Amino acid sequence: MSRPPVQGRKVRFALIGCGRIAQNHLQAIERHAERAELVAVCDSDPAALAAAVTRSGARGFAALTELLAAQGELQADCVVLTTPSGLHPRQAIEAAAAGVHVMTEKPMATRWQDGLAMVKACDDAGVRLFVVKQNRRNSTLQLLKRAVAEGRFGRLYNVAVNVFWTRPQAYYDSADWRGTWEFDGGAFMNQASHYIDLLDWIVGPVESVMAYTGTLARNIEVEDSGVAALKWRNGAMGTVNVSMLTYPKNLEGSITVLGEKGSVRIGGVAVNEITHWQFDTPHEMDAQIADASYQTTSVYGFGHPLYYDNVIKTLRGEAQAETDGREGLKSLELLIAMYMSARDGKRVNLPLNY
Repeated sequence: MSRPPVQGRKVRFALIGCGRIAQNHLQAIERHAERAELVAVCDSDPAALAAAVTRSGARGFAALTELLAAQGELQADCVVLTTPSGLHPRQAIEAAAAGVHVMTEKPMATRWQDGLAMVKACDDAGVRLFVVKQNRRNSTLQLLKRAVAEGRFGRLYNVAVNVFWTRPQAYYDSADWRGTWEFDGGAFMNQASHYIDLLDWIVGPVESVMAYTGTLARNIEVEDSGVAALKWRNGAMGTVNVSMLTYPKNLEGSITVLGEKGSVRIGGVAVNEITHWQFDTPHEMDAQIADASYQTTSVYGFGHPLYYDNVIKTLRGEAQAETDGREGLKSLELLIAMYMSARDGKRVNLPLNY
């Protein structure tokens, strides 16, 4: 990295986009007030911008270009992109060119080549690219990850991921960019993005995928429903089943893992409850099951403050990034493979060869 670690002061963030998910970022920065501060907020919507300025006390800007032009005064260390997904590539490249680290919400991009361009731009500029994967910090998933890493399952046989949520037409109508291919992506790419991330992070590299997508009920460009069958390089097979049409409200966000020596199901509305945990041999981690589960009504979980902790430590030179741009590319590549399979009606092998 060409930028030196932040030392002797707080890490300075600038938040681009002040809508729905931005509230989690505002709260996370507030939680780390002793080590981090928000120096600027940016949104093209005057009302959203005014609300963010009032809450944070940060300087407000109507456009990223204006914010970066004031960088001499702001001295922001990291730009945080909570804008529509299709805007992430251009904004990340613009921020990198200004010499600022970048943190982007999921998905990092809606096109494979755009994701690659983001990583290259940050590499060339000598800045870091962080991709938000806050669900990895969930205590339930941390325990599952550890069980897999320590070989408690033995050989992995089958994995099932279900995301049964609801997004009414009013949700898509709330903004012009929602439900579009260019700026949003569909149920796989947007709503289920964090669950797609689990397929590689927990189980391992995927060998091939076959998928169907459908727009069954909503008046949108993209899919409101999708199913996929996967085969992993380690021999495991599995499914992903996603619907934004669940009646009458969000029902389930789950992952089930079956192996030769154990089986686990983590369910709840957003992988927040361990509902089954059984292995052939007892282990000290088994005592942590009850404490790992938690109650939530939010599909976002509580991982953003924990994610920011790693980013702050990384920028201070105290840790390594847990999910950088290259890690973000893994789930983007799998998402693109799913869409290619659904479009062409055939199996798609990974890695992509273009």
